[in-house]
Amino acid sequence: MMTKPLVLPQRPATEGTAPAPARVTIRGTARTTRRVTLPRAVRRACGPVGLVLLWFLASATGLLPESVLASPVDVGRQAVELTRSGELPDAIAASGRRAATGFLIGATVALSLSLLAGLFRLGEDVIDSSMGMFRAIPWVGLIPLFIVWFGIEETPKIALVALGVTYPLYFNIYGGIRSTDAQLVEAARMMGLGRLGLITYVILPSALPGALVGLRYALSTAWLALVFAEQINADAGLGYLMSNAQQYFRTDVIVLCLAVYALLGLACDFAVRVLSRRLLAWRANFEGEA
Repeated sequence: MMTKPLVLPQRPATEGTAPAPARVTIRGTARTTRRVTLPRAVRRACGPVGLVLLWFLASATGLLPESVLASPVDVGRQAVELTRSGELPDAIAASGRRAATGFLIGATVALSLSLLAGLFRLGEDVIDSSMGMFRAIPWVGLIPLFIVWFGIEETPKIALVALGVTYPLYFNIYGGIRSTDAQLVEAARMMGLGRLGLITYVILPSALPGALVGLRYALSTAWLALVFAEQINADAGLGYLMSNAQQYFRTDVIVLCLAVYALLGLACDFAVRVLSRRLLAWRANFEGEA
């Protein structure tokens, strides 16, 4: 729909003056039709839903035999049966306890080491090079050593999760502290902030975005480490269900356990996203083009 043109009135010409300029007309632009877009939640779900649909079609047409991978219908049926029997909720609870305990231990160690290395040069000299060296060691390869040290009970499983959590948290928090703007630090000192105030009001808020990125990596690594940890003589948990299913070639149970791991990791990632929006509300971020 076109808007009415705006006509500017003319000033009458008098003797000895220049003739009035020609009439200027400013025409409004046509109102563009609004583009219909899907909500972001729907767009995010399109990828996983599309993969499940392709999986279902491949199973239904016989391109994907059941001996290779069970169909999503069989996986869903198995999820209902294990939920009714209580096996799946008990397994999720056991795995959740291990992941939470290992995460708390790893996060405490990572936070302590990153603060010492990030805030003090002596701490950096002593800690950072050692952490860089240990990070090069595959933490999954430490499973036999953990069994020798801690036995085959719960301790090696929790230790493996804690080790997997420590590295991403440490390096992201340390990097966030060291990326603080030096001019901002100098301005805070000129305003009379002491060391404690400088750390509280300048350095830690500047390191918060990096710490939240490290938290996302650490939570996903915790569930990844748990997949390996629960293969160590587990008598409960999702890994225990997978080990039993492997002996009987039950691909439906194996895929179900993997899907539960993925959903738990997705839930943790969503929680960190919500936390990031609240804690970083003061920070203007680029959120991508529409």
